[in-house]
Amino acid sequence: MILRAEGLRKFYGKFCALDGVSLGVGAGEFVSIIGPNGAGKSTLINILTGVLRPSAGRVSFRGRDVGGIGPARLARLGMARSFQLVQIFPELTVLDTLQAAVVARLGRGTRLFASLARDRDVHAEALEVAELFGLGARRGVPARQLPQGDKKLLDVAAAFALRPHIILLDEPTSGVSTSDKTAIMEILVAASRRIGLQAIIQVEHDMDIVFAYSDRIIALHQGKVLADAPPAAIQADQRLIDTVIGRRVPSR
Repeated sequence: MILRAEGLRKFYGKFCALDGVSLGVGAGEFVSIIGPNGAGKSTLINILTGVLRPSAGRVSFRGRDVGGIGPARLARLGMARSFQLVQIFPELTVLDTLQAAVVARLGRGTRLFASLARDRDVHAEALEVAELFGLGARRGVPARQLPQGDKKLLDVAAAFALRPHIILLDEPTSGVSTSDKTAIMEILVAASRRIGLQAIIQVEHDMDIVFAYSDRIIALHQGKVLADAPPAAIQADQRLIDTVIGRRVPSR
């Protein structure tokens, strides 16, 4: 397993947000985490990516304990998370946003943005990622001016620019039109193959996307894992679907 969580518990005061969550992600897997609001998804993601330290249990990435080490150190070890940089730096162009990610990976964080264009390695690598995600023609466009679908692509592209072994995506298609969702996922999957990404974990509410692209689905409810199974097994369990989604999903 590339990533393993064992017996994770997380308390906020007396409230238990995660209660004994265990999971593993192996090479070549696309794993989706689903569950209703309050199920513990955000807490789990924050623990897996080193933002939070668990109250109990252990997270290991490539055999190393990474609980609470922080996303920056974790990214240097090879696990990246999309952090919606477009919302944080809306005035940056597409290319500047990707250059920021490349600079972070290369440890050149003290460089001024004004000098980045003169750094050929950074510029070339950022442009390569832009082209990979179909954003090359918009490299000079400020992120705030992009259509919503391209904003989501740029968020994901920035995480890919860190050249991780494994990437964690928090609702990569949220706020995007139905027609754009599949296009985003197809680009994401193609890009992951091109850079040799070993695994993808996503939190996603759109069940059509979840069932179409996942190798395995982990269903959370009230801080516990209700199921960890292939899409067909999840889809066949209507009681589970009703519990974690709250609506019926047509059989296929």
